[in-house]
Amino acid sequence: MTSQLTDARRKLRPNDPSMPLPFQDVAYLRHGTVAQQTAYYALTTSNLLPLLQAYQPLLVGTVPIDLQQPGSDLDIVCAVYDLGAFEALVQAQFGHYPDFAVRRTERQGYPSIVVGFTLGEWPIELFGQPVPSAQQHGYRHLLIEHRLLTLGGAAFRARVHAQRAAGLKTEPAFATALGLAGDPYAALLALETCSDAELQTRYFPISTTE
Repeated sequence: MTSQLTDARRKLRPNDPSMPLPFQDVAYLRHGTVAQQTAYYALTTSNLLPLLQAYQPLLVGTVPIDLQQPGSDLDIVCAVYDLGAFEALVQAQFGHYPDFAVRRTERQGYPSIVVGFTLGEWPIELFGQPVPSAQQHGYRHLLIEHRLLTLGGAAFRARVHAQRAAGLKTEPAFATALGLAGDPYAALLALETCSDAELQTRYFPISTTE
């Protein structure tokens, strides 16, 4: 898995020099859309990411790729090996924010924790499990989704955006736009080892007609 992630990062870096991939520094939001700029303001003025620094926080989801819809969360994945200690920290630091809630769950066979609260105009969702943040599904989905948007251009972005506007979550929206069968979350992850050339040929063939 580590070598696959390294390969995915290497493929991503040349595609969009305007965004410092792999999204570990949210400074790119400052120069993005209005929604991305408000997200940057919320994250930086609250000091949220520095407070979570020990947990390798990474902003994932729709905002980094500008596919958010009204009510979308700022999704942040964290590497959490002691769920109790993490819960105590977020309760102390963020428990006073509106709509604060914590729940334990299991994802991909790992004990996990989900924390939600509202920060200004943004709902926040923190997701933690005992897996390095850069190896979690949310981050890996972000990487492949960004590659697909870069390769597919404005026409593909419009197709995904239409599916999102129709009510689909992000991964199902991508899967529908690509015509992928089966579990959309697994189907997208299956693409992360493909080269850009393979993805281009399979999903975005260049027309030779005038």
